Amino acid sequence: MLKMEKDGMICLPPSTQKTKPDRSIKITSATDPQSRVVCPVHRLPELNSQIVTKATSALWNEYIERYHYLGHKPLPGAQLRYFITAGEQIVALAGFGAAAWQTAPRDRFIGWTHDQRKANLHLIVNNARFLILPWIQSKNLASKVLSLITHRLPDDWHSKYNIRPVLLETFVQKDRFAGTCYKAANWQIVGETKGRGKLGANPKKGTVIVPIKDVWVYPINKNFRTLLKLASK
Repeated sequence: MLKMEKDGMICLPPSTQKTKPDRSIKITSATDPQSRVVCPVHRLPELNSQIVTKATSALWNEYIERYHYLGHKPLPGAQLRYFITAGEQIVALAGFGAAAWQTAPRDRFIGWTHDQRKANLHLIVNNARFLILPWIQSKNLASKVLSLITHRLPDDWHSKYNIRPVLLETFVQKDRFAGTCYKAANWQIVGETKGRGKLGANPKKGTVIVPIKDVWVYPINKNFRTLLKLASK
C-alpha cells in the first residue's frame, strides 16, 4: 500500500503516530528558518524558477522533508522539481510527477473511457508537492508561483521527456486547505475524491478510509479533451 501511495494511486489515512522522518535525508543548517519576509508579492524581488538538478536535488528533498506536511517521498515516474526564488532567496518549491491512474471527477471532466485513459494518461502531469516556505508571508505569492511554473512546465517536460502535457492536476486535502491559490491561478475544481482509496468500493459502502481531497485541474491546451481522447497508435 505504501508503494501504491507513492505511485499516486491511493492516499493513506494520516498516521495516529508522529510521522517518522525520512532517515535518508539529513537535516542541515542549509534549510534553517530565516528572517520573516512580510510583504505583498509585487514588492518582492523578481521571481524566477529553477529546475532541480542532481547538484541541488538533496537540498530540495531536505526542504520538503523539513517543512512540507507530507514530508519527502520520491515522486512517481517522470518528474520535474523546481525552486522558486525572489532575487537570491528561495521562497517556494514545487514538484510534478505522474498523474493518478484514475480519479472519477477528473475522468468525468475529460469524458474518458478506460481505453482512452490508458492510452493518454501520460499527457497529464500531477502537481504532487507545493510549498511556500513558512517564513515567507507574501500575499498572492502562491498563485503567482503557480502561474509562473505552469507557463514553463510544458516546454520543460517536452524537453526532458519528448512529451507535451495538455492538462495538469492536483489534489488538495479538504480538512487542511481551501485551494484558494489554485483558484486564483485559474485552476478549476472538478469534484472531490470519495475517501475510499484506489479500489473504490469497500465492505462498508460510504466509509471514509482516506482523507477526502478536492480535485483541481489546469488545461494547458484548449483542445485538451480532443487530445486526451485520441486512440493509441
